[in-house]
Amino acid sequence: MLPQWNRDPDFLVTRASHAVLSVRDLDASVAFYRDVAGLVVTDQSTDIAWLRGLEEVAHHSLVLRATTGDAVCEQVGFRVREPADIARAQASLEGRGLTVEVVDVPYQGATLRYVDPVGQHVELTASMDVVDRRYQAFSEHRSARPQRIDHFQLLTHDVQTAADFYGELGFRLTEYTAKDGTDELWGVWTEVKGNTHDLVFTNGRGPRMHHFAYCVPDVSALMHAADVAGSLGEGDQIDRGPGRHGISNAVFLYLRDPDGHRVELFTSHYQFIDLEEPPLRWDLSDARRSQLWGLPASRRWFFEASEYPGEPVREPLLTAEPVVLESYLAVH
Repeated sequence: MLPQWNRDPDFLVTRASHAVLSVRDLDASVAFYRDVAGLVVTDQSTDIAWLRGLEEVAHHSLVLRATTGDAVCEQVGFRVREPADIARAQASLEGRGLTVEVVDVPYQGATLRYVDPVGQHVELTASMDVVDRRYQAFSEHRSARPQRIDHFQLLTHDVQTAADFYGELGFRLTEYTAKDGTDELWGVWTEVKGNTHDLVFTNGRGPRMHHFAYCVPDVSALMHAADVAGSLGEGDQIDRGPGRHGISNAVFLYLRDPDGHRVELFTSHYQFIDLEEPPLRWDLSDARRSQLWGLPASRRWFFEASEYPGEPVREPLLTAEPVVLESYLAVH
């Protein structure tokens, strides 16, 4: 069943904001995101680094924390419009029975953390320290020249519950995948800022973070990033692509960092603003939804993802597997 879109939510989420990852070798991870992906290093200490895209004025959109334990996704972060929205979010989320924590985070204003009904670890912040944009510092541009963080894709055992919850928080459905011949949701693409997605949920063992994504200026930037990865001896860090999604129309390149966290670099998605636009449906068996050029993704792209600290991973309620490259090639 399609989720209902609440046009007047209790608090206003404006966009995807930042990811917080734990990593085993901080220097190696910083080098990967700086040199292979092309992010700007805002600051770094002995055990934490803050990075951002070239046009981002916010202090960070990626936080890397050194760990001696498991490398996990600690938080996926979203911005709210103003500090008062943090108080509104606290009241709203507590009223829904969720555990909420207001925390102090370096370089961020009012910040709230919660675990959503399907176990995803989420952080909301109202502001960040302001830094200089580097989008016209052309001599400093590296690799794909990522501009800004755009969205998260998360794996969940219960897509329907996730879709309903975030629909109530103001996330609007743009595209979705359903099990063939049914209304059972396999995946939902939702937005708050007027393009195709800020938050995606797909069916699978969850809760886990599948990827976070940065918008790049053009297709040539993706090709250059692949060339850079190869020239640095990091070609095996290319997880998928370049290719074009049917869903969102984006041209993409997926990379895996030294700990296996997945980042997408992409361009060419479309806007989704006008209220009369209906969401687009894709059948699960239609491989073009994931790869418009025909070849589906590998099994590891669909099934490997980053866990959250201390959060048990559950098997999906919906039994429906996508077409994967290995099975596709076996019959073609």
